[in-house]
Amino acid sequence: VQLQASGGGLVQAGGSLRLSCADSGRTFRSYTIGWFRQAPGKEREFVASISWSGGSISNADPVKGRFTISRDNAKNTAYLQMNRLRPEDTAVYYCAAGVSPLGYSGRGYDYWGQGTLVTVSS
Repeated sequence: VQLQASGGGLVQAGGSLRLSCADSGRTFRSYTIGWFRQAPGKEREFVASISWSGGSISNADPVKGRFTISRDNAKNTAYLQMNRLRPEDTAVYYCAAGVSPLGYSGRGYDYWGQGTLVTVSS
């Protein structure tokens, strides 16, 4: 599994971005995909996750109703649609893959992408 996150950029508050997490391997569909973010000076935090089938989705409270996680196993790609962005959403966003993730700490995610920077201006 080799994850490549993309789609970050600079956007004004209230705007939207769609992040992508592409895998060049052949086992993408076997993994739960999670999105995490880390703001400057803060610890990494869970954003959202989606099971291998797409049947189970979790969202962190700060992003509920604004962010939507999805995946297309035929394209080996997961997405994070981010709407109504806020300055506090500014962070480096990482995607990760795991067979059996443990909660929302990041444990159990075996593979991590390199991160993509999202900056939301006020």
